Amino acid sequence: MYHVILGRPCYAKFMAAPNYMYLKLKMLGPNGVITIESTYEHAYDCDVECIEYAKTIVEAEALIVNLDQLSSKVPDSKRHTRAFEPTEAIKFVPVNPSYPDDRALRISATLDIK
Repeated sequence: MYHVILGRPCYAKFMAAPNYMYLKLKMLGPNGVITIESTYEHAYDCDVECIEYAKTIVEAEALIVNLDQLSSKVPDSKRHTRAFEPTEAIKFVPVNPSYPDDRALRISATLDIK
């Protein structure tokens, strides 16, 4: 448990001696030896917390990857399009065939004029 909190370089700096079997950490202090103790329950709780933290980090990284993939699929907002773009072939049918003007309907190329 202490190696997670302090780390091995910190042990060397303070000349600390961890004992994992008894969950004790001893180091030199100004007035003698400093002993830090813990319980197995506390060590277990710390391990569970570390595991949950690791799971959260993995899920966050997976979420970032998913967001990057989704952002690559976003359509270009600067692309100018009309409000309606047909997905299939269209043909123009005049509204009044006897009166030629620019008024026409757009219908599917597979539909009849009638």
